[in-house]
Amino acid sequence: MQTNLVQQFANTPEGQEAESILRACVHCGFCTATCPTYQELNDERDGPRGRIYLMKMFLEGEEVTEKSREHLDRCLTCRSCETTCPSGVKYGRLVDISRGLMEQEMPRPPKERWIRWSLARVLPNRRLFGFLLRMGQLFRPVLPSVLRTKVPPRKKASPWPAASHDRIVLALAGCVQPSATPNTNAAAARVLYKLGVTMVEAPEAGCCGAVNHHLSEHDQALNAMRRNIDAWWPAIEAGAEAIIMTASGCGAMVQEYGHLLKDDPMYAAKAQKVSDMTIDLGAFLLKQDLEKLKVPQGAGKVAFHCPCTLQHAMQQNGVVDQVLRKAGIDLAETKEKHLCCGSAGTYSILQPKLSQRLLNNKLKALTVDNPDRIVTANIGCQMHLETKAQVPVQHWIELLDA
Repeated sequence: MQTNLVQQFANTPEGQEAESILRACVHCGFCTATCPTYQELNDERDGPRGRIYLMKMFLEGEEVTEKSREHLDRCLTCRSCETTCPSGVKYGRLVDISRGLMEQEMPRPPKERWIRWSLARVLPNRRLFGFLLRMGQLFRPVLPSVLRTKVPPRKKASPWPAASHDRIVLALAGCVQPSATPNTNAAAARVLYKLGVTMVEAPEAGCCGAVNHHLSEHDQALNAMRRNIDAWWPAIEAGAEAIIMTASGCGAMVQEYGHLLKDDPMYAAKAQKVSDMTIDLGAFLLKQDLEKLKVPQGAGKVAFHCPCTLQHAMQQNGVVDQVLRKAGIDLAETKEKHLCCGSAGTYSILQPKLSQRLLNNKLKALTVDNPDRIVTANIGCQMHLETKAQVPVQHWIELLDA
């Protein structure tokens, strides 16, 4: 694709990166076949190829309207198009760059700015989110049904192993997971302990930065990344062998630290080291001797939902399935595995109607084989699926820990 970016973008690192991505696109349209929003809306502007043209117009200085931004806002950033693209177009980076620049050049209406500002202040703040969630759970019985379904029932935290092994891995507690699904990391720690590995969290580490980054608050996101690197670094220097991610949304973001901080002289090398050490829990377990685990039977037939961040961003499609099969779990057949459930970070809040349509499609695809439960690998997907699923929804590691 030929490009001619305006001077204000052409001379910036982000503009130059965006231009190189645009030039890789050959307009083939293969991406539209696997784009959830294009499949749902059948509008070229709501598919990757059409959105690339809209972003190109903006970066080349042509008039871009609020309608154009609406089509970009409808993008889930699921990155299914990247898995399909034969030319290796890094669409996710292109849309993050373009959205960020567009926020600077085209301020949103006050109401939209307030909603996005609020999300960026509440969700990454572990304590504030936890407090508000507890209030929602306290008053859940009297909430209107439309709100009640969005408040997950309170889950009790379970104990971590008291002893430790010589092998140490780091984990990220994150922002939403500790209060919404506190058993996830605890279950992972217990399973790893049985395999001779001790998992530890760095208390000073917080949100991975994904919420701010995808809401175009890039500076705040970079600060969150630096804070996490500082929190992990002593353990890395002490010999921690990996940074294990139990939420693939966080994993996808942390694996980008090296790229996003490459121009920071203080953090570039450390950020790349952190990205290189980051691995999804399933991929780590697949390298271990799973025969040491005595996995109890009785989970019934299980449908696994592979989050977009796991299969498209982290490129780990099929890994968790292998772990579950090795553990003797009876996996149900599912359809349209590549399509997003509609959670996509804050998407279910900012694009509720389309998100619900995608959720309904995904639940139909997950339940064609009448599973007894649904498991997934990301906190956002888990909470989103749970709002409408007719069977229990949980993190897959809980099956191995049962």
